[in-house]
Amino acid sequence: MEFFWYIVLIGILATYLVLDGYDFGAGIIHLFFAKTDKDKKAITNAIGPFWDANEVWLIAGGGVLFYAFPTLYAASFSGFYLPLMMILWLLIFRAVGLELRGQIHNKMWEAVWDKAFGIASLLLALFFGMALGNVVRGVNLGMVVNGVATQEAHFFFLPLWNPSFSPTATELGIIDWFTLFLGVVSVVALMIHGANWIIYKTNSSLNEQLKQMVYKMNFVLLALVIVSLSVWHIIEKEPFHNFLENPLLFIFPLITFVGLFGLFKVRTFKKDGTGFLFSSMFLVGGFTSTTASIFPEVLPSTNKISPSLTIYNVANGEYALSVGVYWFVVALILVIGYFTIQYKVFKGKMDDVGYGQH
Repeated sequence: MEFFWYIVLIGILATYLVLDGYDFGAGIIHLFFAKTDKDKKAITNAIGPFWDANEVWLIAGGGVLFYAFPTLYAASFSGFYLPLMMILWLLIFRAVGLELRGQIHNKMWEAVWDKAFGIASLLLALFFGMALGNVVRGVNLGMVVNGVATQEAHFFFLPLWNPSFSPTATELGIIDWFTLFLGVVSVVALMIHGANWIIYKTNSSLNEQLKQMVYKMNFVLLALVIVSLSVWHIIEKEPFHNFLENPLLFIFPLITFVGLFGLFKVRTFKKDGTGFLFSSMFLVGGFTSTTASIFPEVLPSTNKISPSLTIYNVANGEYALSVGVYWFVVALILVIGYFTIQYKVFKGKMDDVGYGQH
């Protein structure tokens, strides 16, 4: 049952990455590319009916984490307390920026909330990338000092950064050069993803410019992916051991690179939604490849005193996990029904939706 709920959790987080990921990316595009009110409205129209529903997947992921893996939930929400609070405020500012912009027709008012929406989206993309970097790198479980655990084996707490800014230091921080690098990868990938969504859902005058941007930024993304694979050896001596032991797992990197190389043809796609499909493949493939590389660990330990947290030593009891399956099926049916209706109602181009206008 632990493996079943692990797949459910990864599936929910991957869905959140694709759906709210295009919201973050659209916000970054809004910040750097939208110069006229017409372009800004096109972008907010593209995500307006969807963004709040997309965030439900993050709440669902937290709920599954709390229910199925309570020890991991407790450890993560205490150890990552500072960045989680920052993410919470950024989510609030992004939402407020979208909702309040159209309340008053004043240039200064609109400019303030445009910046709030764009900057919050950019920082969220960066922070979620760094969050994945922290999971891959691991944490000092038990807060071991000089070979002695000062706390319970599953407990840790990280400051925002350490003096050395190194991912191999004894006293780790949330931000180091490795986690910051993965944050940059996340920003570039989600900016491409958001641009593809805007192209798919609007007839904006930005679309041709965005296709050119996606093509150029994809070279940057490819370079970042190659570098990230190279520096992974600094963090983990055998980063690909799971793939070598179980070759079926190579399906995830294959999906990643099919999505990545497919994006190089974005300027020639006949259907506007094709680019979004390829960027979704890259995001899902990259995320699942990363989680598969550390399986069954869900939070590695950087010391030899406290064991890493795995899906087996952080899971709820067998009875609870079994009972939850029935409720999960009910919830899944309701969610599929809701999103099916939502995307049918708002299918096609969204230029005339008029989101946020009062």
